[in-house]
Amino acid sequence: MKKDTLKMVEGLPPRLAKPAVRALHHAGYTRLEQLTNVSEPELARLHGIGPNALAQLREALDARGLSFANGRS
Repeated sequence: MKKDTLKMVEGLPPRLAKPAVRALHHAGYTRLEQLTNVSEPELARLHGIGPNALAQLREALDARGLSFANGRS
C-alpha cells in the first residue's frame, strides 16, 4: 500500500493492520469520525475488517467520545 493511502484515512489507530486500512479506504472512509455513521456489523462485512480491527476502531472512537452507529444492517 502506498503511504498516501495511509494518510487518506485520518485518525486511525497507528497499529491498525494494513488490510483494515485498505478496506476502510476502498469503502470511502477518509476520517475516523465517518465511522459514527456505520454499525459494527456493517464494518465487519468489509474484507480486511476483523474482530481486532473493530476493537481498535471502537477504542479510537471512544477516546474521542464517539461510537459506531447503533443497530444492525
